[in-house]
Amino acid sequence: METISSAMFGLMVTWGAITAALVCLLIYRGTLEAHEDDQIFLDAAGDSMAREQRSIVARIDKLSRPITLLIVASSALLVVMAGVWLYQGFQKF
Repeated sequence: METISSAMFGLMVTWGAITAALVCLLIYRGTLEAHEDDQIFLDAAGDSMAREQRSIVARIDKLSRPITLLIVASSALLVVMAGVWLYQGFQKF
């Protein structure tokens, strides 16, 4: 069985960490979206619920940029790993 080169191993560990962080953020956003309601609060009694919904929506909006960045980073590392794997394969060919 072949051993994995140190560069490839480092890429795999980095990709795994970034992907794990991405999955955690996606799960967190999913739980926030489960608490989000699509309601209109018209009276004064619903003001506290409306504030709570606005804060949930604000948290969801804050998560969109880090999630996008992690998706891009994870995808780019996956492409780089495929390139390194192909390069190593051609070197041994």
